[in-house]
Amino acid sequence: MSNSEKLLKTLSSLVENGILTSKDIKKEISTDLKFTRDKLINKFQLVSREEFEILKKLVQKQELAIRKLSNRKKTKKVKKS
Repeated sequence: MSNSEKLLKTLSSLVENGILTSKDIKKEISTDLKFTRDKLINKFQLVSREEFEILKKLVQKQELAIRKLSNRKKTKKVKKS
């Protein structure tokens, strides 16, 4: 069932029950959108900007360490020759 069908079903059930006001509609739509947003975040395994920046810095440090080690290895080979 698509999201639009779910929304229409929810709205029709509210109309049937006679509890339909503009505030109720707004609250129901807002709640539905929040659940949909949370599902997508979990599905795509998204992280916060802060977590991303921390991981980015760690990767940069590791990359720098790898470059230093590879440069040391190259200089040792040149000295042996």
